[in-house]
Amino acid sequence: MYLDLTEEQKLIQETARDFAMTELEPVAGDLDKGGDDAIFYENLKKLAEVGFMGLNIKEEYGGAEAGVIAFSVAMTEIARACAATAVTVSVNNMVNEVIQALGTEEQKQQYITKICSGEYQAGAFALTEPGAGSDPASMTTTAVQDGDDWIINGSKIFITSGSCAGVFVVWAVTDPKAPKGKGISLFLVEQGTSGLVVGKREDKLGQHASATNEIIFQNCRIPGSALMGKLNDGFRVAVSELAGGRIGIGSLGLGLGLAAMDSATRYSLERKQFGRKISDFQAIQWKIADAYTELEAARLLLMNAAFKKEQGQKFAKEASMAKVFATEAANRACYEAMQILGGYGYTKDYPIERYSRDARITTIYEGTSEIQRLIISREILQSFS
Repeated sequence: MYLDLTEEQKLIQETARDFAMTELEPVAGDLDKGGDDAIFYENLKKLAEVGFMGLNIKEEYGGAEAGVIAFSVAMTEIARACAATAVTVSVNNMVNEVIQALGTEEQKQQYITKICSGEYQAGAFALTEPGAGSDPASMTTTAVQDGDDWIINGSKIFITSGSCAGVFVVWAVTDPKAPKGKGISLFLVEQGTSGLVVGKREDKLGQHASATNEIIFQNCRIPGSALMGKLNDGFRVAVSELAGGRIGIGSLGLGLGLAAMDSATRYSLERKQFGRKISDFQAIQWKIADAYTELEAARLLLMNAAFKKEQGQKFAKEASMAKVFATEAANRACYEAMQILGGYGYTKDYPIERYSRDARITTIYEGTSEIQRLIISREILQSFS
């Protein structure tokens, strides 16, 4: 792999950085405190207009066709300013990628173009259920055929952008007699469909501006054309196509870790104790050295996974390695950044406490660290057998 970015990738990185610094960072703190959602949605619209909702999507569907590496570096820059915006951008990109990979031409034209253009504020994945999180094969939401239609019943939880998504990618059991994980199908359900109920918005530790909702299906009738991909093949999609989302969340974590350490490093050059800048003390220097070393290692793991995906190679193990390492390194970086600031780091006068809260979920959503380790170990053990 050639480690330097291409000119196009550098341009996307610079564009993302400039947008993050001028549009996102000034409002991120207020949005975290429950500020005006209209500002959040306006920024999503602006990001769509510059092509960031379809970075790995073909131009014919409104995408930028810039590739997976460009997606990763853009996610990192956006997350350095506002993790809530970054997770929405990541999910939008992955919804578009799944529809591009599996959808009919009509589905691609109908939904990808609307997410890429910003006509839809967001797309959403409706996979997780109260009893099926890390084990999605245990889902109980059903889709029963009724003439030419399907009727969906069940509930989903922790759905990012649930209240503002224009379309949901919904997993449901279509053959309850099939072996576990074999009778699940994938559907596209539009917001506003009769029987689709958006439930409560979760009161979360961090990433407050990004809505996370329960979604309830009560005899939700959808046309037969809403089926995406092959019947009863949806579980394979959940464990394969969505691996790309781990690159997005790993990149988000990297951005948060870098933001925290940049803030702490600048502080260490200004703060004085015992008559010296605290950056002069080895205890602080080693924290800075260790954190940035881990974050650089995370960046390289992410680039490797993104490169493999972009080249059409197998990348599941690499994506899991990048995700688990980057998100855990981000949490450690936030912890050390707070330690460098001391008591100030624990206050809302500095952004470190927000970065720390925003980073915590990254080791949980898009597959927990424990699940990533299961995937990694499984791939390694299979290579030895």
